[in-house]
Amino acid sequence: MPFKCKSWLVWLGAMALAAAGHASEIVRVGSTPGATSDAVEALVAEAREQGLDVRLIEFTDWTLPNEALNNGDIDLNFFQHQAFLENAVRERGYRIELIGLGLLQNIGLYSNRIRSLDAIPDGARVSVPNDPVNQGRGLLLLQKAGLITLRNGEDTGATVNDVVGNPKHLRLFEIEGPQLIHSLQDVDLAVVWPSYFVNAGKKEQASEALVYSGIADTYYAMGFAARSDRKDEPRLRRFVELFQNSPKVREVIDARFDHNKNLYTLPWQR
Repeated sequence: MPFKCKSWLVWLGAMALAAAGHASEIVRVGSTPGATSDAVEALVAEAREQGLDVRLIEFTDWTLPNEALNNGDIDLNFFQHQAFLENAVRERGYRIELIGLGLLQNIGLYSNRIRSLDAIPDGARVSVPNDPVNQGRGLLLLQKAGLITLRNGEDTGATVNDVVGNPKHLRLFEIEGPQLIHSLQDVDLAVVWPSYFVNAGKKEQASEALVYSGIADTYYAMGFAARSDRKDEPRLRRFVELFQNSPKVREVIDARFDHNKNLYTLPWQR
């Protein structure tokens, strides 16, 4: 009996060591409510089976996720595209960078009363994002629709001051991103992210844009950002790989965009 007892204790010790050796590695991911946050949450169970303890931290603005990442309070964030990140780095001196892509949200030109591009009246009021990053993207969409011409063609950094052709005499109003959907009550047209309609419980309207961006350039694809001194950490790279290969993540993203491929792209597949 003593021998068996000793063997039992040895076995318990071995199991404890084995468990410690396979302990989950924590990955704290910051995001904002919506498709990005839902996609991360969809990966939690699968990641746990692969030894990663994914902890989602939600932020309600577009500044804190980078502050938290730069300060080491989180390991990754997932809410911004390269254009937004470059602007944040330039303004605040962050040492962070994208290590993988996760979602390309298209933008659309919407109206509560106009049903086609041909029906846009002369002097129509159009709201566009007021931040220097997304304004350029919105103007490119208007140019794609044939409504304006920009000074430098496809330059992503265009502002309202770069509009050199405006045959319909559109009146452009600069509005904060989250308020663009609400501006539809007061303007004829607005550049809006379809996900805003989904978040507002109006997913049918998300599918009613007069034109979608369809921009294939991954410059506007939201990705996973890490601190530059941690960008090669195996657990962070493993998380991104799991995300990009997870059927559950794809299922949740597709549902979040009402199964409409006009509204999003999985950019790592390009």
